[in-house]
Amino acid sequence: MGIEYITLLIVASLLALMAIGIPLGITTLLVSLGTAVLYFGERAGFFLVSANVTEVLHKYELIAVPFFVFMANVLERSGIAHTLFESMAILGGRFRGSVAVQTTIVAVLLAAMSGIMGGEIVMLGLIALPQMLRLGYDRKLSIGIICAAGALATLIPPSVVLIVYGLAAQVSITKLFAASAVPGLLLAGLFITYILIRVRLNPAMAPIYDIPETGLPFFNRLKFLKGAVLPGILIVVVLGMIYGGIATVTEAAAIGAVGAVMVSAVTGQLSWTMVRNAMRQTVLTVGSIIWLVLGAVSLIGIYNRIGGGDFLRDLLGSLDIAPIMVIVVMMLIVMVLGTFLEWIAILFITVPIFAPVVADLGYDPIWFGVLFAMNIQIYYLSPPFGPACFFLKSVTKDIELQEIFAAVLPFIGLQAIGLFLVLLFPQIALWLPSMLGN
Repeated sequence: MGIEYITLLIVASLLALMAIGIPLGITTLLVSLGTAVLYFGERAGFFLVSANVTEVLHKYELIAVPFFVFMANVLERSGIAHTLFESMAILGGRFRGSVAVQTTIVAVLLAAMSGIMGGEIVMLGLIALPQMLRLGYDRKLSIGIICAAGALATLIPPSVVLIVYGLAAQVSITKLFAASAVPGLLLAGLFITYILIRVRLNPAMAPIYDIPETGLPFFNRLKFLKGAVLPGILIVVVLGMIYGGIATVTEAAAIGAVGAVMVSAVTGQLSWTMVRNAMRQTVLTVGSIIWLVLGAVSLIGIYNRIGGGDFLRDLLGSLDIAPIMVIVVMMLIVMVLGTFLEWIAILFITVPIFAPVVADLGYDPIWFGVLFAMNIQIYYLSPPFGPACFFLKSVTKDIELQEIFAAVLPFIGLQAIGLFLVLLFPQIALWLPSMLGN
C-alpha cells in the first residue's frame, strides 16, 4: 500500500476514534501503535513507540511547562489578578472605553505571568466581565475583548505553545520568546485601537468609569499601582533572566514558580490549602498536556519512520507556487486541523514536517513559529471548537455560546490582520531575536 493511502488511513482512523469519544491523546497513541505493529511487527512496533515516548520525556526544556503552569495557578489563587485589574482600571482614569483598554493591558500582564490561556480567560471572565457589564458596556464588545485579550497568552512569552514548538522544531526557545513579544504587543495594540474607534463612533457602547479615584490627578492615581508592583517585578525577573542569558527557560520557570509563592506570601495569601489546590490543578493541566504530547510525538515518529514525513515534505516542496504561498498553505492546513484537533496535536503533527520545508525555502523557523502561534491564537477563538469561548462560557451562566462566538468575530479579523502583517514583514518578529545574537 502506497504512503498516500496510508496517510489517508491514518487520518480516517484518527477521526473515527475521536468520533466515538476516545480522548485525543489515547487516540494518537492507539493509531501510532497500530501503525507500528502492522509495519514492523508486534515486538519491534511496541519498542519503537516506547522509544519515541521515552525520548520526548527526556527533553529537559519540557520541565518548564509545569513550573509556568504552577506559577500561573498560584498567582490566580492569590488574588493578584483582581488587585491588578482594580489598580489598572483606576490608573486609566475617566476616558471613554478605559475599562476595556485596561482589561487588555491586564491580559498582557497576566499572559506574561502565566504562559497559559485557559486560566487567564477564567480570571478575566470572573473579574473584568461583570465590571464592564455593570458599568453598561456593550455586551459583544465586553465578551469579545475578554476572549481575544485572554488568548494573548498563546503568543506573549512565556507561552507554553512556544515552548512546545521550540521542542518540536528544535529551535531556541529564548529566541522564540523574543520573536513573539512584539507581535503580541502588536495584537494588543490592534485590540485597543479597535476599542477606542468603536466607542468614539458609538459612545453608548462604553460609559465612563466614574468613581472618585479615577478623577484624581494622574500622579495621585499612581499610588493605586502598588498592586501591580510585585507581579511586575516577577515578570521582569523571569523574562529578564531568559533574554539576558542568565538562566535557561527551565531555570527561569523554576525561579518564577518560587517567586509566585513569595509574592503570595508577601500579599498575605499564602496558605497550605492554596498551594495544594495550585499543585492539584497543575498536575491536571500538565497531565493532559503530556498525554497529548506523547500521543502526537509517537504518531509522527512512526509516520516519519515509514516515509510519511518525506512524502509530505516532497508534496509541499513540489507545489508550483511562490515560496511565500507555501507558507500560506501551511497556515491554512493548521487552520483546518484546528476545527477538530487540540493545538498540541496540531503542533506535533505538522511542525516536524513543516519546519524543514520552511528552512529549505530560505525562511527562518523562528519567524514561522511566531506565525504558528498567531494561527493557534485564531484557532482558540474560532468556532466550532474555540476553546477560549468555552472557557468563558464555563464561568458565565447568562451568556449563550452562540453570543460568545458572534462577539469574537471582529477580534478574529484583527488577529488575521496581525498575522498578515507578520507574514509580509518578518522583521516585526525577527528584529528582537537578532539583538540577542547567537
